[in-house]
Amino acid sequence: MSGLPTPSELERMAFDAADRCGVKLGAPLGVESVRSPINGSPFGSISGADVVDIDTAVERARRAFEDWRLVPAPVRGALVRRLGDLLSEHKSEIATFISLEAGKITSEALGEVQEMIDICDFAVGLSRQLYGRTMSSERPGHRLMETWHPLGVVGVITSFNFPAAVWSWNTAIALVCGDSVIWKPSELAPITAHTCAALLERAVGDVGAPRYVSQVVLGGADVGRALVDHPGVALISATGSTNMGRAVGPRVAKRFGRSLLELGGNNASVVASSANLDLAMRGIVFGAAGTAGQRCTTLRRAIVHESVVETLVERLAATYGRLVVGNPLRPGTLVGPLIHEAAFTTMSNAIEAARQQGGSLVVGGERLLQDEAPDAYYVSPAIVRMSSQTDIMRKETFAPLLYVLSYRDFDEAIKLHNDVPQGLSSSIFTSDQAEAERFMSADGSDCGLINVNIGTSGAEIGGAFGGEKETGGGRESGSDAWRSYMRRATNTVNFSGELPLAQGVEFTV
Repeated sequence: MSGLPTPSELERMAFDAADRCGVKLGAPLGVESVRSPINGSPFGSISGADVVDIDTAVERARRAFEDWRLVPAPVRGALVRRLGDLLSEHKSEIATFISLEAGKITSEALGEVQEMIDICDFAVGLSRQLYGRTMSSERPGHRLMETWHPLGVVGVITSFNFPAAVWSWNTAIALVCGDSVIWKPSELAPITAHTCAALLERAVGDVGAPRYVSQVVLGGADVGRALVDHPGVALISATGSTNMGRAVGPRVAKRFGRSLLELGGNNASVVASSANLDLAMRGIVFGAAGTAGQRCTTLRRAIVHESVVETLVERLAATYGRLVVGNPLRPGTLVGPLIHEAAFTTMSNAIEAARQQGGSLVVGGERLLQDEAPDAYYVSPAIVRMSSQTDIMRKETFAPLLYVLSYRDFDEAIKLHNDVPQGLSSSIFTSDQAEAERFMSADGSDCGLINVNIGTSGAEIGGAFGGEKETGGGRESGSDAWRSYMRRATNTVNFSGELPLAQGVEFTV
């Protein structure tokens, strides 16, 4: 748990990756200086970014949309195909920036870029499958059908923990749907955004797409608010906390815009008495400790049958004690840093609150490596045993903190599982088919993602991603999530030569 890179080493890595991608970085103390959570020091800044205000960006996007919407969808797919090629070519460089800015271990950073490549593949195929329906008309000689059309300018607001993948989910789909995109990335990860935007700009030039069909705007909350409030933005897709969603949703609704919200998760795994504990162990440990607990799909609660809870907690504690916490760029590291001091403080406060509410700390929660990097925040993943589901457990703590509860019968497990405001991801480990089916049924899990014998993290791009309740209700990525980025028209075609009215209405002139 040592050997953190020096500031000069991180700076050299960043500039080398930027050179290979053909983008420029500035000195670490530039205008948009970026601090790495790996050692708490600045390592670079944005150089030569096109800084524009939101009004200018929206007007550019509007003009690009007017041309782009008329391009046949399969031809639009060529742009996304080229983006996927460039992402494949520069996979390691983008992963480097993700690790430097978000603190992800190398395999997870590479996995994020692979997810971007995969969604490009999906979107290219989708460009030939933007299907509408034909319905039976009640009137003879009539055809009733629906068509889907490009929506307009799409604003995408992303958070630090997936600084590139969530943008790609939205952008790849929106582009093949005929929309233009304005991306407001997290202020904690501007270099990753700048690099991805530069690659897409290169793809735009390569295929001859409109210049401003995609833009990135850097800045803080004021830039995000301006994007959210702009009447020229047809759809706001925002990823972040539930509190952020409470602000964004009403503001967009006030101007009759559309919003797609991916907000907090408070995800649980039910571990039944019949569970394969080896599977459960693997799913729980990665779900709870992966990405240092900084995923919206991170496992926050384990609800374990009373017959196996002691065994499982003992095994989890032993495994947690062996987790390698430290430099995310070093092979063998499993848990990197928290993003900043506030995240560590929130985790510490949550552990103390759990103690006051009857919980007992089983393992973890200690700050690590502070002597080596006083401005970085490494923490040992924590497990807290709880006797009941208390107030602190109903709040999302964005850190590697797992609460363990026991249950006696399956109805109790379902009740505990659903008794939180959020509804993103869920899982059950069981060998009982009836329990698995019940968990996926209408009176089972109330989440948008329901898994059997896998953990809560690791959704594939082919399915629609999103959740219910305070998670916001939005859906991104696969399945029919593309419909959020288009407008629907219901068409009636009369080829009868007569003009019968619907519902048998008679009207004579």
